[in-house]
Amino acid sequence: MNQLESMAILVAVVDAGSLSAGARQLGLPLATVSRKVAALETHLRTRLLLRTTRQLTLTEAGASYVAACRRILEEVGEAERNAMGEYVQPRGELTVTAPVVFGRLHVVPVVAEFLAQYPEIGVNLNLTDRVVHLMEEQVDAAIRIGELPDSNLMAVGVGNVRRVVCASPGYLAAHGTPETPRDLARHECVSFEVLESTRAWVFGEGKAQVSVPVPSRLAVNTAEAAIDAAILGVGLVRVLSYQVAAPLREGSLRSVLAPYETAPLPIHLVHKGQAPLPLKLRAFLDFAAPRLRGRLPPDA
Repeated sequence: MNQLESMAILVAVVDAGSLSAGARQLGLPLATVSRKVAALETHLRTRLLLRTTRQLTLTEAGASYVAACRRILEEVGEAERNAMGEYVQPRGELTVTAPVVFGRLHVVPVVAEFLAQYPEIGVNLNLTDRVVHLMEEQVDAAIRIGELPDSNLMAVGVGNVRRVVCASPGYLAAHGTPETPRDLARHECVSFEVLESTRAWVFGEGKAQVSVPVPSRLAVNTAEAAIDAAILGVGLVRVLSYQVAAPLREGSLRSVLAPYETAPLPIHLVHKGQAPLPLKLRAFLDFAAPRLRGRLPPDA
């Protein structure tokens, strides 16, 4: 049995989520992949995977073994790349995705700096507010805002962001400033549905959370449109703090209900964690993570 080959097949199957998906990703027959994994389990005299018709999960021994496989395969790949001189100049194409406004404000400047330093790497930057599936859409790295669900993705924290409610000075002068979330019943709101429902906003009250229905006369599908409408006096808007940093700084919007903000949302740079990690991706992760942290103030 080729131990390294079997390790690589096992890791690919785990990353893909099933034997069939792993086989497709590897370009191998399903029977071959299944046989290799079974032979590995026989060799180790333990069950690594629990298979059902709908999902594949790791046993406790399997989780520990796959983590070791990732380290071993990465070390072997690193040794091979070093021997071949690839560390002299990483090269290739990377696909990266990020939310639209965050990407424009923070990822584009980092990518521009990265491209200047690595002239033989190209980047396809996809800015979208939907959650992109890294495996299915062949994406190398992504910026994710919010709590991460349990998955096989590897994540590096780069900062936090707050949800803020704000309105134009003109709107507040005409309609008054809400003092508590329940005051929103007497106000007009602009709804933007990505992180939460357009019909209710969630606030913090001590250690508890309260969901408050919002009267929305305008619902939009982009943060930029919601912010523009708020600046024009249409109503109150609730977006992420980095999205309105400039209008708040310039005075075209004012923050309200700050004491009732919920806990900050984490921002992560995620990737598939495949082993060996491609050198171009390693270069990007090592370059981007500290620079993104440097661009995000503690109260971003």
